[in-house]
Amino acid sequence: MVIKVEVFKTDSCPHCPAAVSAAESAKAKLGDQIDVEIVNANDPANIDRAREYQIMAVPTVVIDGNVEFIGAPSGSDLIEKLESLL
Repeated sequence: MVIKVEVFKTDSCPHCPAAVSAAESAKAKLGDQIDVEIVNANDPANIDRAREYQIMAVPTVVIDGNVEFIGAPSGSDLIEKLESLL
């Protein structure tokens, strides 16, 4: 089972790099058990997907289709959440 992690961000967000870093740390630890996708919420191609999740703020971390974090989680918090789903 592979867990899908989507990190919604924008280029102007000061907190988004921390969320991306947390996702990269989780990927480094959990490897092929997770699939990480960084999604630019300002890209017109992604606006419908952001609306589908009702994202109003970035960064937002969606795990397997559920909004799990609004704001940047710490790497350890994200890893702990993902490990609980494995």
